[in-house]
Amino acid sequence: MHLNFRNQNKRRYLTVMVISNKPLKFILVALVAILPFVSFANPTEEKEATPTESTDVKSEIKEFINHHLLDAHDFTFNADKESGEHNGFSLPIILWDNGLQVFSSSEFHHGEKVAEHNGNYYVIHHEKIYKTDASGKLTEEHGHPTNVQPLDLSITKSVVGILFVSILMFIIFSRLAKSYAKNGGIASGAGRFFEPLVLYVRDEIAIPNIGEKNYKKYMSYLLTIFFFVFFLNILGLTPLGFNVTGNIAITASLALLTYLITTFSANKNYWAHIFWMPGVPTPMKFILAPIELLGTVIKPFSLMIRLYANILAGHVVLMSIIGLMFIFKSWIGSTLSFGLAFALSILEILVAFLQAYIFTMLSALYFGAGNEEHHHEGAEHH
Repeated sequence: MHLNFRNQNKRRYLTVMVISNKPLKFILVALVAILPFVSFANPTEEKEATPTESTDVKSEIKEFINHHLLDAHDFTFNADKESGEHNGFSLPIILWDNGLQVFSSSEFHHGEKVAEHNGNYYVIHHEKIYKTDASGKLTEEHGHPTNVQPLDLSITKSVVGILFVSILMFIIFSRLAKSYAKNGGIASGAGRFFEPLVLYVRDEIAIPNIGEKNYKKYMSYLLTIFFFVFFLNILGLTPLGFNVTGNIAITASLALLTYLITTFSANKNYWAHIFWMPGVPTPMKFILAPIELLGTVIKPFSLMIRLYANILAGHVVLMSIIGLMFIFKSWIGSTLSFGLAFALSILEILVAFLQAYIFTMLSALYFGAGNEEHHHEGAEHH
């Protein structure tokens, strides 16, 4: 009996020693184990949310994300569905429909009313404007409206973002150029921050990919596209709700510019290697020529999709994580969602720079391929 008692005490002592050697790990494991069963923030009534309430919140978050990803004809900073109050400002609607039709987007009352102008009636549905009658009824087929869509030349949120970034770039770099002239080639003011980026584009992107001989004629475009995409990406992280580079029409336009510059500035060697490759058997040339020609289109297409998909995915993930704060019913879940959203926002700043760099670098690579000098005397003798 005495021996058993001593053995039991010894085992208890060893157990206490093991736990006390790692008290922090023990406490953390215990906290993690009880987290699913604890809700600190809300009283019992809020903890027992009905499935309908949860579904409504998720539907509202999904609707908000979809609305953010679309271009918009107005700025809405805050909206209350119950009172119908919207805080923001309207943008001009410019339509070509039997003449120019210009009016304010406030006529739509955020999509709730029919806008009438010069005897024409219009409704806005998923940020697209359709012509209709006074009732505002849309005719749908397979879930899509079949009403006539007038040519929309409106100043949308994306257009405002593009104009803002364009004016900002003009001011910044015109001042940088003036500071060079005034201070003997030394940047001053805000130009000191952007000068290293300008040099980086020249020394690390343009010259290595295009070459010393031809890089200067492409520098204006490369600098413009780099800072344009970078500033628009950063603008998309602000609470103003811009999603310019997450719009495939914008990225398609940028990729088209790269394609046109590559096509019209390429030398004869570039086209010779596409349509009649030296050193390749003649029958194979007829097979490879269409493939190479298709490759010239696929390259800018990949530019378009890469920028669009990365920025769009970043916006969706970030807003989904923010939406989790409204789904969780405890301060722990909301705090974790906020912390994760904050960390992801910091990461998105890196992505904003990275996507601008990739777009510029690949454009320079295509320009370099179009200007490369080839020597195939040896191949022709064979």
